[in-house]
Amino acid sequence: MKILAIGDVVGKGGIRAVTENLSSLKKEYNAKFTVVNGENADMVGILPEQAEALFQAGADVITLGNHTWGRRQIASYIENEPALLRPHNIPGSAPGCGCGIFDAFGRRALVISLMGRCEMQFGADNPFFAADKILKQYEGKYDFVLCDFHAEATSEKQAFGYYVDGRISAVWGTHTHVQTADEKILPHGTGFICDLGMCGMYNSVIGCAPEKSLATFLGNIPERFAEGPGDIMINGACFDISDNGLCTSVERINRVLKG
Repeated sequence: MKILAIGDVVGKGGIRAVTENLSSLKKEYNAKFTVVNGENADMVGILPEQAEALFQAGADVITLGNHTWGRRQIASYIENEPALLRPHNIPGSAPGCGCGIFDAFGRRALVISLMGRCEMQFGADNPFFAADKILKQYEGKYDFVLCDFHAEATSEKQAFGYYVDGRISAVWGTHTHVQTADEKILPHGTGFICDLGMCGMYNSVIGCAPEKSLATFLGNIPERFAEGPGDIMINGACFDISDNGLCTSVERINRVLKG
């Protein structure tokens, strides 16, 4: 079974990249299940109408990250939308859920959203132990497992991949918005890539207009994140999951699309 994982959707350009291209991408790869990271759909957070647009475009599950609550309007929406997953290991009592079982053409997909702790803005519970608990809780209830590991450090992402190797079908990183070229099958059959990349403006600094980002690095008064004009891009990966729940291939997706 082919699974599509789509990188962080950033702003209007990211929404457009997904809504205009996901359907054809699914046909091209014969993908039966799609997970999209949408936490930056409104640059910092996601609005309910943006989540709806991503679902209508073909996302089966939307995962979030450290900007989950960047737009407070999502708090009530997430309570009633089980396919919108915030990180499971957010500390305290947060609305919504961080994992779930979803139908994937007759197969049961357990999808997990987790957040790393290294260099992140606020402290999450240990994602390694959280994964152990989820896998034990759902034991015998799924056919394969997918995990979006939203983290800054490549070392933490790689360590997590090896920790769950053979227990989770595919692990991909999100958060940095920069696609890595380290896709591989780990020794015990887990498909892995450190970071999927992003969907958004091609000529940008992680989705933001370069001049807006430069203000911060040059010591000027920081400017509000904003997009620029021009071409858009869509990043992600396609994982092929066998009947035994292990991954047999990983292919990166990196497309530049005319604006």
